[in-house]
Amino acid sequence: MQVTQTQSEGLKRGFTVTVPAGDLEARRAARLAELGRTINLPGFRPGKVPASLVKQRYGEAVNGEILEQALNDSTTKLLEDQKLRPATQPKVDLISGADGKGDLQFKVDLEVLPEIATPDLSDLQLTRLTAKPSAEVVDKALNEVAKRQRSFETIEEDRAAQNGDVLNVDFVGKLDGTPFDGGTAQDVNVEIGGEGFIPGFAEQLEGMKPGEEKIITVTFPAEYQAQELAGKEVTFDIKANALKKPIDPALDDELAKKIGFEGIEQVRDLITKQAENEYAQLSRLRIKRDLLDALSGKTDFEAPESMVDAEFNQIWQRVEQDRAGGELDEEDAGKDEETLRADYRKIAERRVKLGLLLAEIGRAKEITVSREELMQAVRQEAMRYPGQEQAVFEFFGKNPQAAEGLRGPILENKVVDYLIELANVTDKEVTPEELAEIPPADL
Repeated sequence: MQVTQTQSEGLKRGFTVTVPAGDLEARRAARLAELGRTINLPGFRPGKVPASLVKQRYGEAVNGEILEQALNDSTTKLLEDQKLRPATQPKVDLISGADGKGDLQFKVDLEVLPEIATPDLSDLQLTRLTAKPSAEVVDKALNEVAKRQRSFETIEEDRAAQNGDVLNVDFVGKLDGTPFDGGTAQDVNVEIGGEGFIPGFAEQLEGMKPGEEKIITVTFPAEYQAQELAGKEVTFDIKANALKKPIDPALDDELAKKIGFEGIEQVRDLITKQAENEYAQLSRLRIKRDLLDALSGKTDFEAPESMVDAEFNQIWQRVEQDRAGGELDEEDAGKDEETLRADYRKIAERRVKLGLLLAEIGRAKEITVSREELMQAVRQEAMRYPGQEQAVFEFFGKNPQAAEGLRGPILENKVVDYLIELANVTDKEVTPEELAEIPPADL
């Protein structure tokens, strides 16, 4: 195999590789001989098929197989001999020899990973924000539990529906005068002034009496999940059936037993622990952001353009989806296309650099992902699809590379944990609202 370097600019490398025709012919002959010993053809004993007939029948397929094998083997050897670590899959282009005649010559173009020195980590200063669930937070959650168990008492008084009442109705939703899917229902309890319906729906039922009918007009939100209705103005034919008063149950042991607990304190403890877990996740998200901000100043190396392109394309796909759904935030919506692309390109570059730095720190500190950790990630992925867990397990079993795709995030989190443990961390208690402030999108 002969190798000639054609490019060495920044992280980009280019080579021309030549595999002698003699080497290829030796491989073809060996493969045809192997087939001759194993194939069965009518009129010939096993292993006695003439070589000329084997070549006639299988020569073209064997040539394709040998070429592919030679390309893969030669490219692998090139990377090993040159001690190259590709940033992405090398691009291989045939120059000559595809017809099986003469030498095989091809080009290999790739980007390599940059040399990353493990930075000085002794000056890492981080603040861990923490919060405790207040009695008000727990009480509010308890009241929501009670609200879901509320009963309804019919109001016998002859009066119109008021704010806080519940009106039982039948309705038919129409778009351009035609009923639409999912827009018809009977015996639905609508709380006047409550949430859960299209904005403007419940508000227009105020003042109706049982037995009355009316037509209301509402507009679906622009981000409504059913695209055929998003942003559309529709009408609803409303028939009021009964006026009711919601009765919330007392926050006592009887309520707790109704929902499967021994007592109300057990429910309160569970709500408290759930809130603590939520706050702990938010706390980790915030300190991870602080850590990445601190590390960002230590990424003084070039990011492979191919990796930045791939990351940017993923980000931009989500941006376009948000834009199509009218969900871009106000700041992004006010930017022109060029500015928006430039901003998200910077975010992509930051992410790539931080990912490479974390991977290098993990390699230097011999932080690895165990098989059990990988299998646990597969199990967690399967749990995201209730009722289809077995299909998910089978998918990962048949596609080991997909399971390997889960390794990166696990390794990153382990390196983050290592760095947080290494850093000088100051704890600071804040309110749950302060803790929940959403970090910028480049995390």
